[in-house]
Amino acid sequence: MSTAVRPGAAPGSVELPPPTGLLRRAWKHPRLMHYNRLIALVLTGNLVLLWYGLADDGAVGARSLSHAALGNLALAVVVRQQYVVNALFRIATSAPVHWPLKVRWTLAKVYHFGGLHVGGALAGTLWFLALVAVTTAQGAPAAVLAAGYALAVLCVVIVATALPPFRARFHDHFERIHRYGGWAALALLWAHTLLVARARGAFPPAEPAFWLLAVVTASVALPWLRLRRVPVAVETPSPHVALARFDHGVTPFAGSSTAISRSPLGQWHSFANVPEPGRSGFRLTVSRAGDWTGRFIDDRPGTVWVKGITTAGVANVETLFRKVVYVATGSGIGPCLPHLLAGEVPARLVWATRSPRATYGDALVDEILGVQPEAVVWDTAEHGKPDMVALAWSVYREFGAEAVICISNKKLTWQVVHGLERRGVPAYGAIWDS
Repeated sequence: MSTAVRPGAAPGSVELPPPTGLLRRAWKHPRLMHYNRLIALVLTGNLVLLWYGLADDGAVGARSLSHAALGNLALAVVVRQQYVVNALFRIATSAPVHWPLKVRWTLAKVYHFGGLHVGGALAGTLWFLALVAVTTAQGAPAAVLAAGYALAVLCVVIVATALPPFRARFHDHFERIHRYGGWAALALLWAHTLLVARARGAFPPAEPAFWLLAVVTASVALPWLRLRRVPVAVETPSPHVALARFDHGVTPFAGSSTAISRSPLGQWHSFANVPEPGRSGFRLTVSRAGDWTGRFIDDRPGTVWVKGITTAGVANVETLFRKVVYVATGSGIGPCLPHLLAGEVPARLVWATRSPRATYGDALVDEILGVQPEAVVWDTAEHGKPDMVALAWSVYREFGAEAVICISNKKLTWQVVHGLERRGVPAYGAIWDS
């Protein structure tokens, strides 16, 4: 394949614009990204509740602590429910493109909703620790205290193992603790709530906590109620990548993702769906990025498990803009391809990858160039690694785009997103908060 780098597109010939003013640049710092702002918003809201609770008599009662803990934990769970995620994307992307760019720029950060999950989990855990301390001082029944202490310890473990240092180094352990620990915490929360109601002589369904817990339980259970085993046809154009085709009666929308597993109680991995216009089913692009994906490529399965519903991904924010530039490296082309095929928004592709045809096969590369004849395809085996910020800026400026969407590894995604945003360019990419 001849590398489709057009004259003037080489990053070495591009002079990046200077960063914006100090204040605006500071506001775009990674530590102040919308994800962290949402965490701060939830925690600030809880501090306000605490202040109002203490303002009356200098103390917060056990009942108020219980409601605060359960409300925050419910937020942490429900905001990640697939139907809720899709609803958030639909609401945020319903804004018309004639709205001011600054408004659309902010709305497109909808995929940072995980900050609500983190804020709710942190606040809920702190409220529950306070509840356990108060009920201990009040001499609650032994059964209530036992359930309370067990749940408090479990919540602390879940929060501690979800912190970035542990999650990055022991991601598989983090996923298991989060899943099985979460199920156990939900069971203990039910036990604690019912035991408290019994101690008060209350009828559980008459308590607000009962119905809030029912909503949380339904939210957790719903994806698993849709669990099924489906056939898959896997093609491996190279030892680096597998193209998995599904056609089991589901044709997902462009820009969604599907979680698959070879064992329902084992590891689950989400991949971007690539539906083809006018054809049922969809494809997934699985690149070698660890033990699980390596086994998937080397030992191609005939069936896999799927659960839940297809869920909106970051690139769905494209509809908020008149024109976008997609920046992808390697198998990051997978999440970009369905949008390029659908052609809902005028787009231009920048794809840096090693030996595209040898790695992904002629058919896939030809399909990409068929819908993106002006794409910039940078063969890293031939030209080395480019300056992706400069390359993205060059195409953004030339194409007259309003935004850049980057699909790559964590380090490069943040480099591109923050490198462009601090220069006044709306840019978006995954934040690896799952």
